[in-house]
Amino acid sequence: MSTLQQVREGLNQAWGRVVDGWEQLSRQASGAMTRFTRGRGDKTAGDKRELSQRSTGWGLLAAEVFDDDDRIVVRVEAPGMSKDDLDIRVQDDFLVVSGEKQMARERTQGRWQVTECAYGSFQRVVPLPDTVDTARADASYRDGVLRVELPKAAERRRKVRVAVH
Repeated sequence: MSTLQQVREGLNQAWGRVVDGWEQLSRQASGAMTRFTRGRGDKTAGDKRELSQRSTGWGLLAAEVFDDDDRIVVRVEAPGMSKDDLDIRVQDDFLVVSGEKQMARERTQGRWQVTECAYGSFQRVVPLPDTVDTARADASYRDGVLRVELPKAAERRRKVRVAVH
């Protein structure tokens, strides 16, 4: 095999690894991405895909899920919003947080005019590890962090009892 063929083969292998890595990253990050759309009323057939596939896009609302014997606690970072901007619901085995973000700030720093803005509808879908009792759910929003506490449904609580012999 000539040196040129070896170089080409090496480049093809490297490119294949990059593509595989990108696909893996996309699959792993799809649950962490938030989808921004033009407005709440824009519903198309593509928007009705399975919930686990709906969190794609480039806007990110970080989320943490805590699971213990009696409850699931989900924390979602949603800075710059008010509690009235957020719509929270449980659909199937997912916590769905959606809303409309409309933020614009302008400031001057020295000779620079800085304009920051973020707007559009968003939706963050968080898979729930167990069945929850939505009637006893509680949510709070403070300092840009949404905290949703979801008690587990009594008949579905995962608890392993250990017998002593």
